[in-house]
Amino acid sequence: MKGSCFCGSIAFEIAGDIPALYQCHCSECRKTTGAAASAGLILAKENFHWLQGEELIRTFLKDSGFRVHFCGNCGSPVPNSMTRFPQFMWIPAGLMDDVLPVKVANHVYVASKAAWDEIGGNAAQHQEMPDDLSVLLPPELSPENQQS
Repeated sequence: MKGSCFCGSIAFEIAGDIPALYQCHCSECRKTTGAAASAGLILAKENFHWLQGEELIRTFLKDSGFRVHFCGNCGSPVPNSMTRFPQFMWIPAGLMDDVLPVKVANHVYVASKAAWDEIGGNAAQHQEMPDDLSVLLPPELSPENQQS
């Protein structure tokens, strides 16, 4: 499956099992998207490949450690490796050019959601980021599916 930024200068490809989406409702994600939540998915790095434009990626780092990677041309958020879990890539779901075969299964940081944000549906709600990250991972990366 392929994805790209708004101007098309940055493009990437993902492979393997696609995990369910999650939406982050923290104030930092709201600021970077201008929306109630940021929709994304997490993949193992080996299932991610840049197709073009990696040199156009810019990064903004807040004092808190929160960082945003974006296209230097159009400002779209772009995939990046996760700070706390560097073996994984975070993929903004809205960048996918192909239809994702999954739905939102988790909402994270709902304790800090905007007062006007009404979360609908029956996806699991987590007050913060779950300690057990496996709920956000593709099935093949979940601990119960790993061989020791």
